[in-house]
Amino acid sequence: MTEIGFVRIAATSQTRLLFLCDHAANHVPQAYDGLGLPPRLFATHIAYDIGAAAVTRALAEAYGAAAVLGRWSRLLIDLNRGADDPTLVMKLSDGSIIPGNRNVDAAELARRIALHHTPYHDAITREIDRLGDAVLVSLHSFTPTWKGQPRPWEVGVLWDRDGRLAKPLMARLEQAGFRVGDNEPYHGALENDCLNRHGTRRGLPHVLIEMRQDLIADDAMARVFAMRLKPVLDAALRDMES
Repeated sequence: MTEIGFVRIAATSQTRLLFLCDHAANHVPQAYDGLGLPPRLFATHIAYDIGAAAVTRALAEAYGAAAVLGRWSRLLIDLNRGADDPTLVMKLSDGSIIPGNRNVDAAELARRIALHHTPYHDAITREIDRLGDAVLVSLHSFTPTWKGQPRPWEVGVLWDRDGRLAKPLMARLEQAGFRVGDNEPYHGALENDCLNRHGTRRGLPHVLIEMRQDLIADDAMARVFAMRLKPVLDAALRDMES
């Protein structure tokens, strides 16, 4: 039996918030034999967004909100890419060749999309349809350094055309003492990515929050960070509605 490609946390309150975590997990289905990689690489950022799932779960619990989290490593398939994106299945990631992806053909790509990518996005669609006027918050994380250069930001706020939540969130984060990147260390304008598909196209307020991994490196740190983030998000949501 094939395991579905997502984990759903059910809502326990009437909040409009829906939390998403595209890169929550660092394992692959047994049939893929670790994609031919040494196990140590699955503990690194190339396999998943370290700490992001723990923050997502803590926030979902604090708000009583629904959440949808990816079940498999981004190395199997990247849930934050459109189905036609050439980086949907990576053959090389931060200098590491992915042997199990080297010979992925059209049939295997279609299989991964059908089994893992499509069900994840269908689950998000169902939650949005249930909520109606949803507010989407996607949680990701980034490495403290890149190519030998330290990254100064503690939090990055990624957004594209819709700044309804992103702009007040950046202001509130800065007021709370965070070092904030405006579309840093990545840019939020990615056609057909998760929030473009579910937020922009549906006219729903949304934001992608990137957190530096050394601040959320284990479950305890992630929970502390989530509780620091919650009042900031509360304030930004009020600003958005005012």
